Amino acid sequence: MRIASVEVLGVGADLLAGENTLVRLTTDTGVSGLGQSGCWGYPKGVAGVLGELSPLLIGADPFRIEHLWHLAYRARPFRGNLLAGAVSAIDLALWDIKGKALEVPVWELIGGRTRDRVRLHVLVGGGTPDDIVSSVNWAVEEGFTAVKFDPLAHGYEDLSIEKLVSSTCSMAAAAREAGGDEIDLIFELHRKLDPTKAIVVCNALAQFHPLFIEDPVQIDSIDTQTEIARRVNAPIAMGERLCSIWEFSELLSRNVAILVRPDVGLAGGLSACRKIAAIAEAHHCGVTPHNVLGPGLTAPTLHFCATIQNLVTMEYLPQEEDPTSSAAAFLTAVVRDGGYCEIPEVPGLGISLVENHATVAPVADRPFNAEELLRADGSVGTTY
Repeated sequence: MRIASVEVLGVGADLLAGENTLVRLTTDTGVSGLGQSGCWGYPKGVAGVLGELSPLLIGADPFRIEHLWHLAYRARPFRGNLLAGAVSAIDLALWDIKGKALEVPVWELIGGRTRDRVRLHVLVGGGTPDDIVSSVNWAVEEGFTAVKFDPLAHGYEDLSIEKLVSSTCSMAAAAREAGGDEIDLIFELHRKLDPTKAIVVCNALAQFHPLFIEDPVQIDSIDTQTEIARRVNAPIAMGERLCSIWEFSELLSRNVAILVRPDVGLAGGLSACRKIAAIAEAHHCGVTPHNVLGPGLTAPTLHFCATIQNLVTMEYLPQEEDPTSSAAAFLTAVVRDGGYCEIPEVPGLGISLVENHATVAPVADRPFNAEELLRADGSVGTTY
């Protein structure tokens, strides 16, 4: 069996991106595999890299996954998110092919199940305490046991530190009151704060006993991220924008008690994320993978979560169940049961595109808006 064709596809998105980038590999026996990139910020860049890598894949044996991973990753001397996002998509498509060809689910190929179901944390929105109460009440009614939200108020960049802390804690307090002691709260700070504010805000949020606080500062410096974790009296999670086992190894080598958040569409696919989970396990650290780009990445993330021992929770978006969203462009074997996902039994990853996906989820341009990037004084703020 050999790879006969490589298709680079764009599928419209509802959330962060205007477009998700996917690759579909088809063999000369007719077996195809689908993989999605998690590098949503520059979809055309990822598509370009996939186009460049395609000749390396044509005629190759799709079962040689580790070999093809290194062939694609090391073909040229440059690295970074675009390359990692493209290699991740290829890796996922190769695992999908292998599972289908051998007629087993991918989790069976990467170590087998370590659990019978996968616990979820649901990402919800809300700009006011009342909004957050409504979101938490909905999550509880749906059976979720962990809820994540961004507690920073609109215009947080220009608030005094006292107002920043008080407004953030008001959101957290509303969520805690609504969820009681049966719900784990997760505070997603989206890399919005500088280190001085991050320490104060995170320590104020610690009183609400969060399962973790996510990404308080930008990821530009491993040293800065780990120093924040040392100074905060609550668990910190980070890593959704890191894109290699070497970055995660460096992060974990600081011997700080953290949770890591690899994205199977960005950190090297299932092949690399398994290694990242092992490095985290060696440091007694948990894994709570990043997953916000819909069914194309939820399926492989679920296979990943099913096989690792140190899983904490898997991220999940309610939009995946909305038939009017871009999720309708996918057919998926993922089934949610309350606050958990069942482990799929179908061969491969259990994900495919509907035939009319271009109509169901048309690609939309997401042009830059410079005004959205500026603070009140006209300087550039921190983007998520």
